Amino acid sequence: MKLIVESGATKTDWLALAEDGCRVSVRTGGMNISSMPQEAVNEVVESAVAEFRKSGISQFESIHFYAAGLICQPGESVPAMAQTLDVVLRGFFPDASIEYASDTLAAARAVCGHQPGIAAILGTGSNSCLYDGGKIVRNVRSGGFILGDEGGAARLGKLFMSDFLKGLVPEPVAGEFARDFEVDYMTVVKNVYKGGTPAGYLGSFAPWITSRYESCDYIKELVDNNFRDFFERALKQYDTDLYPVGVVGGFGYANKDILRRLSEPYGIKFSKIIKAPIEGLVDYHLGRD
Repeated sequence: MKLIVESGATKTDWLALAEDGCRVSVRTGGMNISSMPQEAVNEVVESAVAEFRKSGISQFESIHFYAAGLICQPGESVPAMAQTLDVVLRGFFPDASIEYASDTLAAARAVCGHQPGIAAILGTGSNSCLYDGGKIVRNVRSGGFILGDEGGAARLGKLFMSDFLKGLVPEPVAGEFARDFEVDYMTVVKNVYKGGTPAGYLGSFAPWITSRYESCDYIKELVDNNFRDFFERALKQYDTDLYPVGVVGGFGYANKDILRRLSEPYGIKFSKIIKAPIEGLVDYHLGRD
């Protein structure tokens, strides 16, 4: 029995996977494993363990734990940011082998399997990599929502909010936005500069913005340019004429038709655009291509 874990700040998905493909899924609260105290990490893991035990599952042969920024340095069996988590997991599953990996590697495995290719993440943020079928061999740095994250929901929200605060969003969109959200200047500044999740705050406006894609030329140009920036500043730094490109992420999936249309002039062909990596990871960890 294998355990695949996708961990984020707001939720963690746990999937117990048997060799015959049978599975049991559990969802718990999120884990910021770089900063959460051991007691808090223990509570999240314990809640997942309790759910698995209800299904008759108490041990795993292997655990594959994926989270943003979770990368082992050469010679390092456990990343520094996962030390606390490792203590907790080994307390519950002492006989399991445990692999720690980044969400970028999860995306690559999900859309490329065991074959070379280019993988992209388009969610709240964005990222990309060149994958040789076993490991990531190149990564154009994302830069986060302040310095990069082109193509992601948070960057779209940032571009729109900047225009809104400067009075550059045309009517009636500006008025509708002010009606639907609490976006006075001080509230926005507080959430962006002092809030706990500024990228999540800005990204939360993306569905509202894209819902007006067909009816507003200003919105259409903003959305298109956000994706074009991702093509030009990230994807085109790889050999997109030699490798297929797969996309993972809710924002990319929601706008897959736009992505496919905009990518044509760049010669980019998407092999897969999926909402979440879990199905691809199932195939990967079962040895399917």
